Amino acid sequence: MKILVCDDEELIRKVIKEYLELESFIIIEATDGNDALTKVKNNDIDLIIMDIMMPKMDGYQAIREIKKIKDIPVIMLSARDEEYDKLYGFDLGIDDYVTKPFSPKELTARVKAVLKRLQNDQTIYKFQDLVLDDLAHEVKIDDKLITLTPKEYELLKYFMQNKNIALSRDTILANIWGFDFYGDERTVDTHVKTLRNNLGKYRNLIKTVRGMGYKFEYKEQD
Repeated sequence: MKILVCDDEELIRKVIKEYLELESFIIIEATDGNDALTKVKNNDIDLIIMDIMMPKMDGYQAIREIKKIKDIPVIMLSARDEEYDKLYGFDLGIDDYVTKPFSPKELTARVKAVLKRLQNDQTIYKFQDLVLDDLAHEVKIDDKLITLTPKEYELLKYFMQNKNIALSRDTILANIWGFDFYGDERTVDTHVKTLRNNLGKYRNLIKTVRGMGYKFEYKEQD
C-alpha cells in the first residue's frame, strides 16, 4: 500500500518513512499542500499523513482540495492540541489526529488501525473486469461468475486487500487458516496454484516472491 507523508520538516518525513517501510508500506513524500495535491493526482495513494502548518498551502486547505478528487483516508499531524483544530479536521473528513511530538510506533499502529477499519468496511474489490463482491460473496470475470472454494475465495480477498504487498507463506497461513492450523506451507502453494487456474487471464496478477511467498501485484486503472 502507498502512503503519502506530507510535512515541511524533512526529519519528520524521514522518521515516519523509516518506521512505515518496516511494515512494507510504500512511502511517497510531499513538502507542502501543493506538492501533496500533485502527488495525489499522479499516484494511487491509500492513506495520507498530513501536517497542518506548512508553507504555500496548509494541511486543511490541502485536504479540502484532495477530497474533491479522491476520498482518501487522512491522519492529521499537528503541534496544536486545541479542541477546535481537531474538530475542524474531523469536519473535513480526516480519520485520525496525532499531536506532535509523537511516537513513531504509535503513529504506525494508528495507520494500520485506520487501514484495517477501512478494509473491513469495504465490500467490493476490483481490477478491470475481475470483481470480488463480498456482500454477495461472489467473484466475476467479464461479468461471468467463477467458482471458487471457500479458501480460494478468502485467499483472493486477502490478496486484493493487500495489493502490491509481499506476503510470506507464514503470514498467509496465519490469516487464512489461523494460527492453530497444523498444515505446512505447501498448503498455501496448492491453493495459490488452483486459484491462479480459476482466475484465467488474471492468473499472472499473483506473483511468486522467491524464497518468501506471494504478491498480488497490479496498478489501479484511471
